[in-house]
Order: sequence, then C-alpha cells, then structure tokens
Amino acid sequence: MSDEKRRHQRTKVTLQIKLMSNGDEGITLKTRDISDSGIFLLAEEDSIPPLGTIVKVQVQGLPIPAPICTMEVVRQEPEGFGLRMLDK
Repeated sequence: MSDEKRRHQRTKVTLQIKLMSNGDEGITLKTRDISDSGIFLLAEEDSIPPLGTIVKVQVQGLPIPAPICTMEVVRQEPEGFGLRMLDK
C-alpha cells in the first residue's frame, strides 16, 4: 500500500505492546509507528500472525493499566506487521 492511500498520518514511536490471541498470555512487542487507525509492530518474520487474525493489544509500562483493544492483522512485512483498530 502506498503512502498516498493512507487516511491517517503515521507517527514514529516506540511503545511496548502486549499482543494476545486465542486466550494466550500474550507476548510483548515494540511498535514502529502508530496512527489513528492502527499500529505497526516489529516482529520476527516467522512469528507474524496470518492476515485477518483478530488479536487483543494493550500498551504496557503506563502508570495505570491501558485499555485492551481489538485489532486485525492487515499487513505483513519482513520486519513486522500492521494492525487495524476494530474498537472505535
């Protein structure tokens, strides 16, 4: 997808995100960037979930627990994957 098709501006930021799927305890990954509609998480290529996978995410390291959001895997790249927000 080219940048001119994006509806929301991306901001480069590193956050710790807990990624949970299928009721597992989750793993912690780092963001590459965020936007109003989603996030990109850095991950090893062999641990990237399939397109269409629905996951729960939560920002870690805040003074209070962050909300848990539902997101969908919508993009895959060798260095990670993009998630689109489903909760709005």
